[in-house]
Amino acid sequence: MNKRIAIFPGSFDPITKGHQNILRRALPLFDEIIIAIGKNSSKQNYFSIEQREKWIKQVFGNEPKVRIESYTGLTIEFCKKVNAKFILRGLRTSADFEFEKSIAQNNNIMAPEIETVFILPIPELSAINSTIVRDIIRNGGDASPFVPKGIDVKAPN
Repeated sequence: MNKRIAIFPGSFDPITKGHQNILRRALPLFDEIIIAIGKNSSKQNYFSIEQREKWIKQVFGNEPKVRIESYTGLTIEFCKKVNAKFILRGLRTSADFEFEKSIAQNNNIMAPEIETVFILPIPELSAINSTIVRDIIRNGGDASPFVPKGIDVKAPN
């Protein structure tokens, strides 16, 4: 039997309660979920890839169905490399939907065998995004309400 492998791609810069919620709710749907940290050369990350991996391991390290990998290049090519037939994405807003729909439709043209699955966060988490969390951190605010319990996000030195 083929394993149902999904990738959950993103920068996770930092991981938020929204990411955590999407992934936890997706676990029953798949045999394995790979949290795929994208290395985007055109995007300046705030936290190092090592720090982001450490936080994700803190949150999901005891979950046997989850593994963490980083990748460069097209997400669809990474899917092929790890034999994933699903891409997991969260949708917070209608703007997210329009953006993600375009990506999913183009991915479908390039690899029709790979399906994109969208999950909505619970309503109280739909306003959280990494950009806002980084801005809170950058300006010395308390980001703890927005990140998983036990994650201590402080501005990098």
